[in-house]
Amino acid sequence: MEPWITLSIAAAAFQTLRFMLQKHLSMGALSAGGATLARFFYSAPFIVVLAFGYLNGSGAGVPGHAPMFWIYAVIGGLAQILATWCVVALFAARNFAVGITFKKTEVVQTAIVGFVILGDRITLLGTGAIVLGFVGVLLLSDTPGLGGAWWRRLGSRATLLGLASGAFFAISAIGYRGATLEIASADPVLRAALALCVVTLLQAVGLSFWLMWREPGQVGRVIAARRTAVWMGLTGMAGSLCWFTAFTLQNAALVFAVGQVEVIFSLFAAVLFFGERITLREGMGIALITLSVVAVVAFR
Repeated sequence: MEPWITLSIAAAAFQTLRFMLQKHLSMGALSAGGATLARFFYSAPFIVVLAFGYLNGSGAGVPGHAPMFWIYAVIGGLAQILATWCVVALFAARNFAVGITFKKTEVVQTAIVGFVILGDRITLLGTGAIVLGFVGVLLLSDTPGLGGAWWRRLGSRATLLGLASGAFFAISAIGYRGATLEIASADPVLRAALALCVVTLLQAVGLSFWLMWREPGQVGRVIAARRTAVWMGLTGMAGSLCWFTAFTLQNAALVFAVGQVEVIFSLFAAVLFFGERITLREGMGIALITLSVVAVVAFR
């Protein structure tokens, strides 16, 4: 199996664990903004140690970078904050597995943004596999208890939050791929670690100041929730490092397409940890997305 595929699957697994912890915190101790901050706040120390430890261990000097690195890093970091915020808010509207699946519209949107910004291309069969996954997402767009025309169902708060999170994650993925490509090093892990270090520090500091202004007391609650949130930081760091490294090796849309196995992990999490039920319609949507992942790997 190619490294980028293994990294994408590992990233999806770590991300599922992190979203489980975020859902837990957002249901009681923290607001959506606080749960979002906890992800970056507790990841930052681990990522700094990892980046500089790897830099020293490899014996390589700090590589140079092009000015575009900072533009890609800032845009990607801001988009990830907004995307994560949308996902946490989405958990209040739909169950855990469906919330994660809505987020997977990022695959189609990443393919579009990647083509426009970076010129990334995908084969015709690969595009067909991604569209198949999108059909699965549409099956999940029907909010329980909401009647009326189809456009009302697609315009529900849950659907809009899911689509917005997918759009922001798409922008962040392209920003991160662009940032890693601007670092002058042949080592994909070093490029990923340094880019991740810079972005996470910017996110932790920037969002902390925002919450101190808009939600006084929320930063203190994030610190108070450290016993749970520190695990969110560890899983967030591991997942992000896998994503960033995969982005240095492959088209971001294909990385996210394989990462759709996250819906399978989230299904198990929803049933086993949150006691949620999956309907037949939701199961069909998840099955189509799973088939899409297999097709992407086969026909990319």
